[in-house]
Amino acid sequence: MCFIHLEWRILLKTIKRVIAMLLCVMMIMSAFACRKDTDNSTVKITLSEVAHSIFYAPQYVSIELGYFEDESIDLNLVTGFGADKVMTALVSKEADIGFMGSESSIYVYQEGSTDYAVNFAQLTQRAGNFLVAREEMPDFDWDDLKGKNVLGGRKGGMPEMVFEYILKKNGLDPEKDLSIDQSIDFGATAAAFTGDDSADFTVEFEPSATALEKQGAGYVVASLGVDSGYVPYTSYSARTSYMEKNPDIMQKFTDALQKGMDFVQSHTPEEIAEIIEPQFPETDLDTITAIVKRYYDQDTWKENLVFGQDGFELLQDILEDAGELKERTPYAELVNTEFAQNAS
Repeated sequence: MCFIHLEWRILLKTIKRVIAMLLCVMMIMSAFACRKDTDNSTVKITLSEVAHSIFYAPQYVSIELGYFEDESIDLNLVTGFGADKVMTALVSKEADIGFMGSESSIYVYQEGSTDYAVNFAQLTQRAGNFLVAREEMPDFDWDDLKGKNVLGGRKGGMPEMVFEYILKKNGLDPEKDLSIDQSIDFGATAAAFTGDDSADFTVEFEPSATALEKQGAGYVVASLGVDSGYVPYTSYSARTSYMEKNPDIMQKFTDALQKGMDFVQSHTPEEIAEIIEPQFPETDLDTITAIVKRYYDQDTWKENLVFGQDGFELLQDILEDAGELKERTPYAELVNTEFAQNAS
């Protein structure tokens, strides 16, 4: 009996040692697993965009082809419906990155903010809106707007300032030669145009411009992107503190965007439209393709994301011309090209 008890004791000790060894192995493996999860964990970024428009096709290409996921970014895309609302979300830290007209960054900087927004990537190089008339005007001339009523954009916003910039280029006084209604919220002008016939023209982004044409309620007679020339229309910005604290995240975000830019430059409008179709479930593929082609043909998207100084100075020229600029801001204060130049 003593011999049997001795064997059981030895067996129990052996079992305890085996269990202890297994527990050690499991703890080591768990530690390695945790380290691996930490190293490769995704980072959630909230991106607030000024509008959800086909105008920003390269961004949606990056989303749909998984370029942000490739960079370990979990992108939360929120539509702000206006640059002022996007900037508010950015400053209040509800958004990490804002996508809007870069004039907003100048306004915030000149208000004396210490944690102001800095532009780090430019997506579009032409205006994305169109002048829509109630009737077809194949021989449209900007002088045709004299004495007319036009639904315009928010005062101080890029769409409205570019529109006024074009008017002045063509010898028209925005305040005297025509009436511009700036009281309607962004994105609601198309509905207002169809619901009230007091306006003769409206300035619309896509898909509203094409939708009005399909309804027979309006006709595109001019492209503000073509008539204004190359203008730094929309860009990405982040708070100074966020950019300084998260340079690796900023680079990964920019890398993902650049891949979308590369795709757009090397593929046809038809191929681009097929990729971004899921982003616009209420718009049929033929319409998406037509809109992409319209933007594609007018050279809307840059080849790279670098926000150059010439574009920044032109932007300030437009702001000055519109009476919205107190004083000019140094390029180096509000533009960081490091991430765009290193994008791959």
